[in-house]
Amino acid sequence: MKVICAPDSFKESLSAVEAAHAMAVGVRRAAPDADIDKCPVGDGGEGTLESLLESVGGQYVTAQCSNVFGQPIEARFGVLEGDGTAFVESAATIGLATIPPGERDVMRSSSYGVGQLIMSAADHSPGTIIVGIGGSATNDCGCGMAQALGIRFYDAADKLVSEPISAGMLRKISRIDASHRRDRIAAATIVVAADVKNPLTGADGAARVFAPQKGASKQQVAELDDSLRHIAGLIRRDLGIDIELVAGAGAAGGLGGALLAFAGAEIASGIEIVLNAVNFETRVRNADLCLTGEGCLDAQSLSGKACLGVAARSSAQGVPTIALVGRAGAGADQALDAGISNYIAIGEGLSIEESIRMAAPLLADAADKLTREFLINAQR
Repeated sequence: MKVICAPDSFKESLSAVEAAHAMAVGVRRAAPDADIDKCPVGDGGEGTLESLLESVGGQYVTAQCSNVFGQPIEARFGVLEGDGTAFVESAATIGLATIPPGERDVMRSSSYGVGQLIMSAADHSPGTIIVGIGGSATNDCGCGMAQALGIRFYDAADKLVSEPISAGMLRKISRIDASHRRDRIAAATIVVAADVKNPLTGADGAARVFAPQKGASKQQVAELDDSLRHIAGLIRRDLGIDIELVAGAGAAGGLGGALLAFAGAEIASGIEIVLNAVNFETRVRNADLCLTGEGCLDAQSLSGKACLGVAARSSAQGVPTIALVGRAGAGADQALDAGISNYIAIGEGLSIEESIRMAAPLLADAADKLTREFLINAQR
């Protein structure tokens, strides 16, 4: 019996690597002789880099950069085995999880550190730089990031804006000059690994959908949406590129659109990029069962989240996929029409706090039970 364990992370609880290990423990209990392939995945957000290096090999590289408030930090990017592709995880520098809830201030937050990390990755002269942009604390339309790439922004007095741009500064910008973009960026292919398809502005845009999660008030949400529209207009006028309604441009507070406009990037599904990188189709082809999972399965999972991406690839190979999730939210049943054979909420009947605390043993127990049931059904 061959089982592939391909979970995403369980937010605030287990990394994808830890989740894959817990699943494998449970499978091994039920089927000691099983061939288990641990293949943790991610959709571009926090933990994706760790999953990639675990699944395909490579090395971490440490670089100096800034957090969302301009404070110096050390962050890591990865160089993958094989073709030397670099993977930059934005959450390492501007991740919402890196800022305590009481200190979050989306208006003061800048994506400058991501640009620094991208430049550090470019120093290794990779042919491709993949930038995972999930889980950000910013809403600055990626202007801070762009500054680190050499893009210049000017105010109404045509004075260069030298400090890292934050979301609260966007309305002050009146001109953009991209002629000084670093040559190292122009030499690389930049691919954005996005976990959502939201446009930059409007009802489904970066500000109105995601800024409240980053601490923005209703008034700030409206201001941010106007600011993003303002920057989109400048990009359209000064660079001749229209990013406002592009799918994924609103990811990470507009970082997706900024990478498209300022780095010549292409935006793609994060989970599809990861599955290609880990050679998932080949690994799942001869499996009897695929186990995937994440913290919550709901309607949003259908818009590019890891579980559904794994299930689509597995079902195409005729391999049943079962999702073990922390909890099942509204719309979870829709996943059954999108490739998932079944799903199980491992924390059923427990409080969220207890489910988070007990995630590893709960995941192992669920994998154990599922494997036993699968073997019994197979014998029948």
